[in-house]
This record gives sequence, C-alpha cells and structure tokens, in this order.
Amino acid sequence: MAEETPVPATTTSADVARLAGVSRATVSFVLNDTQGHRVSAGTRARVLDAARQLGYVPHAAARSLRAGRSNLVLMPASVSAIGRLVSDWVDDLHGELDRHGYTAVLHAGRFADPLDAARAWAELRPAAVVALDGDRFSAQAADLLRRAGVRGLLAFAARPVEGVHTVGFDHARIGATAAEHLIARGRTRIGVVMPQERGLGTLAEPRLAGAQSVAARHMATVAPVELAYTRESATALARRWPDLGLDAVFAYNDEYAALLLHAFQAAGIAVPDEVAIVGSDDLVLSALQQPPLTTIRLELPSPARIADAVHELIGTGTGPALPPVEALLVPRRTS
Repeated sequence: MAEETPVPATTTSADVARLAGVSRATVSFVLNDTQGHRVSAGTRARVLDAARQLGYVPHAAARSLRAGRSNLVLMPASVSAIGRLVSDWVDDLHGELDRHGYTAVLHAGRFADPLDAARAWAELRPAAVVALDGDRFSAQAADLLRRAGVRGLLAFAARPVEGVHTVGFDHARIGATAAEHLIARGRTRIGVVMPQERGLGTLAEPRLAGAQSVAARHMATVAPVELAYTRESATALARRWPDLGLDAVFAYNDEYAALLLHAFQAAGIAVPDEVAIVGSDDLVLSALQQPPLTTIRLELPSPARIADAVHELIGTGTGPALPPVEALLVPRRTS
C-alpha cells in the first residue's frame, strides 16, 4: 500500500509575525497596506521578508470581510466568444485594473437565465461586474447584484440597461456595416457565417440580423451559413459553395474569413471575382492574407478609461459617460 504524503501545515499570519518578531496586527497592516497605520521601513521590510520566506499569501476572503468588499472585478464571458481582438483588450484591462488595486477574474459559467447568472456572480461578492456580453443583462439581475453589495456594474450592450453603466456595443451594426459595403460593391446574395463553436451564437445572431435589415432595404438577400473553425468544415463549405448561389460572405470575424479564404482558393473559387469576403476585428493576419482581407475595425474605449470608470463606480456609485464601440470598414482586396 502506497504511503500517504503528509499535507503540509497552512502558513498563517501568526507564523509570519513570529518570524518577523512583530504582532499579527502589524503583519496585517503591512500585507494589506492598511492606510492610517504607520509602520517603519525596517519593520515593513522584516514582515515582507518573513512572508516571502514562509510563502505566506493573505486570505482574500478574510481580507474582504474586514474591508466590507473584495477587490475582485468579475468579467463574465465565454472564452471562445471573446476572440483575439477582445482577448488582447481584456489583457490590457487586467493591467489597468491592477493599477487601481483590483484583480480581474474571467467567469466562464453558462446560464440560460440572467438571474441565475447574477446569483452565481453575487456568491463571489465582487467589487464590480464588467459584462462583455451585456445584452443578456437585466434590471432584475442588476438589482440582485446591488443587494449583494456589488457597487460597480458596467456592461457592453446594444441598449441601456437599467441600473447598469452601459457602454454601447451593437453587434447588429457590425453585420449591417458588412452588408452595406458588399451591396455597394454590387453583391446581392450574401452569406453570413454562423460559427458552430459554443458561445458564439449570442454574438453571431445579431450580426446576421443587422445584415438582414440592410438587405431588406435593397434588392439583396442574406442567408446564414454554418461553419465550424476547422479545416474540414471550411473545405466542405467551399465544395458546396457553387450550389448555394451566393456571391459574397460576411465571415463573422477575420479568423473565420481567413479560414474560408484559403478553402475557397483550394477549391478553385476566385476571390473576389466569384465571391467577396468581409471579416471583422482588423487583426494583423487580415492584412497579411493574399489577397488582403476587407474587414471591420472595432474601436473600443481604451482599457484605461474602462478601468477608471469601474474604479469610480465602486467608489461613488456613478461613472463617466463612455463612447460606444464603433464599427469602421477597412476596405481591402477581398471585396
């Protein structure tokens, strides 16, 4: 029978205090950077050195209990739905929130009911919630979070959400921008890629609706086209493309657009002569394709402005007005 490995004892603030030769209160003042308590530079150095030697990490839940709130900023988002553009932006936002003393945490839970989602978020008692997919946020969910002590609520959404500081982000406008461009270039039968990866439907559906709303005002049609982010799926779609009777495609984003571009080229379908392609996000790879991809650049408010707004919401309950996300066409050779 294998011998059990003993579980190491948990290091506590008492251990740090004993090694540093100070009180537990002093350890708490130093490690929590408590304002209003003066600790000499020498004492502070001894406490920090003892904590490093012992590998001591303050208990976040206990610190939150003392402070009355946590330093967590919860960001509900499907990892697959974020995409390269927004994931880079989120990385920068993490750094900006850290500048204010907050820790950003992505929450990838999936909930059919916004209230169920809000209950799960509230259990973590974050200082703020920043919802990247805020169209499913509701006034009832916001009220539940506020009753749980969440002071900062910020959401990216197509329409204002009662009780939530809303940043305009209308995915229908992205689809509409793509369709307007393609129709202006003489295309009348447009396919809109509907990614099959889990979590992307909530973003793809309004983009499809935006393209359809533009087509309805012109002599044009829009059809949803299913595509998984795999070489096999793209190859299969390219093989049956001539049967679909489409002369253009809005490919959801640049990654799907590049995948489809290569599949079309392998199948002998000329781009843009036989089919025009528009992507979204203006990733570096879009300009490097042959031919370079037409795309839609999304102008997001800077991470610094969002972090400053979240900090103000937590501190005062109100925040500054923030500019909406703009969808700007970047025309290149695929259209």
